[in-house]
Amino acid sequence: MRYSDHLADWLRELGYTHCFFVAGGNIMHLLASVSERFTCVPVVHEVTAGIAVEYFNESSSGQKAFALVTAGPGLTNIVTAIGGAWLESRELLVLGGQVKTADLSNGTLRQRGIQEINGVDIVRPITSRSVLMERVFTRDEFMATVNVGATARKGPVFIEIPLDIQGRDVDMSAVEISRPLIKPGIAQISSAQIEELISRLQQATRPVLLLGGGVDRTVARQVSDALARCGIPLMTTWNGADRVASDHPMYFGRPNTWGQRYSNILLQQADLLVALGTRLGMQQTGFNWQEFVPVGKVIQIDCDSAELGKEHPVIDLGFAVDANDVLKKLMDADLGEHGEWVEFCREVKRQLPLIEPVNQTGERYLSPYVFAQQLSALCLSTDRIVPCSSGSAFTVMMQTFDQKAGQIMVTDKGLASMGYGLGGAIGVSFAHRKERTILVEGDGGFSQNLQELGTVAVNRLNLKIFIFDDSGYASIRMTQRNYFGGKYVGCDRTTGLGLPDWEKLFNAWDLPVMRIGCGYETNEQFLELFNAEGPAGFIVGIDPEQTYFPKITSRVTESGGMVSNPLHKMSPDLSEDQCAKVMKFVKP
Repeated sequence: MRYSDHLADWLRELGYTHCFFVAGGNIMHLLASVSERFTCVPVVHEVTAGIAVEYFNESSSGQKAFALVTAGPGLTNIVTAIGGAWLESRELLVLGGQVKTADLSNGTLRQRGIQEINGVDIVRPITSRSVLMERVFTRDEFMATVNVGATARKGPVFIEIPLDIQGRDVDMSAVEISRPLIKPGIAQISSAQIEELISRLQQATRPVLLLGGGVDRTVARQVSDALARCGIPLMTTWNGADRVASDHPMYFGRPNTWGQRYSNILLQQADLLVALGTRLGMQQTGFNWQEFVPVGKVIQIDCDSAELGKEHPVIDLGFAVDANDVLKKLMDADLGEHGEWVEFCREVKRQLPLIEPVNQTGERYLSPYVFAQQLSALCLSTDRIVPCSSGSAFTVMMQTFDQKAGQIMVTDKGLASMGYGLGGAIGVSFAHRKERTILVEGDGGFSQNLQELGTVAVNRLNLKIFIFDDSGYASIRMTQRNYFGGKYVGCDRTTGLGLPDWEKLFNAWDLPVMRIGCGYETNEQFLELFNAEGPAGFIVGIDPEQTYFPKITSRVTESGGMVSNPLHKMSPDLSEDQCAKVMKFVKP
């Protein structure tokens, strides 16, 4: 057997079912082998292969995908996707081709073999493991290398395989000793630690549980009823958004730098925050992390001890243990009585609706906030939601979309790269062929990978694509308006940004498309297309001068630096009367 056949067989043993790839000469043996064993999905650009794999694995249970790219540009094109998966701590196996071992420059030249580049060193800082396979690995060596990305704090794995190694004729039975694959687990919380945590929650007056992406959605749903009975307000990070339904009796939103105002205000008034499965990065705490939970203590449960010791934010207690184990044990305990605090949280939620009248929307346009809330009402509990990964379309969705129990929502906000939406939605669609996938993306972000509409069309994915058409980069335009007096540079059509005619673009692949605006939610043509099987595009006309509030604002100091408000001081300011009602425990 060719060595590439063995590699493919071992991947099947590890549970892999799908391969996203772009073909190339330096992976010809690998491609021949995987094409006989996996569902192989060709995409137009390698970055989409990586993004699709990340979203496939993050949304799926029971299936796994990997990416296959050729040498040189195949690797450099997928680096963005590797970086995104690294920051989000997600599985992404990338098999890369390389020139023959005899043609490797080994650092003595810039390049010897055609398309040769040192891919291993390029991605080493953003992978859990990055190796060049200069010799034949045994089954156990290969499986152990792949498995690094699936254990403890997950992350990408890159394996670069020279062409002659791929095609080598080998009899692995002569050298192989098959051992069971040992998956090192995450440490479990001790009896003394869980007792300390339970005691802290019982003694707290205003506790909050914050569920992050490290909490498995299956576990969160298993304990949903217990979470309702525990009597402690629940919040989620953006990566944990689908762990709790928006109508859950203890759910109080998604706090964040671009979070929901009522949720930010409540979080900041907690006297104890227990953060489960979240690294508490600056997008979560705000840039002014010194004022994160200013009147309370923070207990952080994260599998990575480095996140507990980074000191931004300062935490009172940290446990480098499995957040899922902690959550289940907490739900078996009596966590005390906090009825007065819960009622205060409900009152604040009533006082501060998600859609604020402060925003300005032109007469002919649909408010993006109204759109997102109406869309959430139209979506089914079985839908898979991809709210892109950056820009105004992303923040609007995360501020106003009401997630339903059973829905899966996946995004990648650590790298916050434009262009993730379509590739991610393709991955989710392949992982859930029987369900509908909903993508909401800005026109600027969608333009960066619009070529993948061909992948959607060829595979007849059940994917509904909503594009915010505001003629450019709304977030960049807003920054230039707010901080540079409206001196617009490279942010829209009027400043040289080349965006397509969207209807013509979809027509190029014979994909159905329609433009929607006010009243779309009751339009019969829209509803028929939205509920029909197969792909469709919907162009949402958004006012180019649309404002996006509430948000955390910053000011430029005399030295050129930036000073940001803490989470509870979103702009615009609340009235004194509102502050008196909703900020009883923190200075407004």
